[in-house]
Amino acid sequence: MRLRALGRTGSGDPVLVDRATELGRVLFSRDRDLLKEGVQQRRGVRFSGIIFAHQLAAGIGKCVEDLELLARARDPAELLDKIVYVPLR
Repeated sequence: MRLRALGRTGSGDPVLVDRATELGRVLFSRDRDLLKEGVQQRRGVRFSGIIFAHQLAAGIGKCVEDLELLARARDPAELLDKIVYVPLR
């Protein structure tokens, strides 16, 4: 999800994670800084979940496959306060 889609341009990762949580949305990212924010959030602040893929670990096609699988198999509430890594193993 882009900051523009959230109505927040020019905002940093903490704002992005907070806004996604307000909207009940799980974030997908390949950005390590957003992953770091998720790790910090896990230490005490609730967040809606992050799905992370390292840029060298999986191509876009594999990410899309795994995101589709997660969307079909899991309720977003199950990802609350969690970080899920793709590719799924």
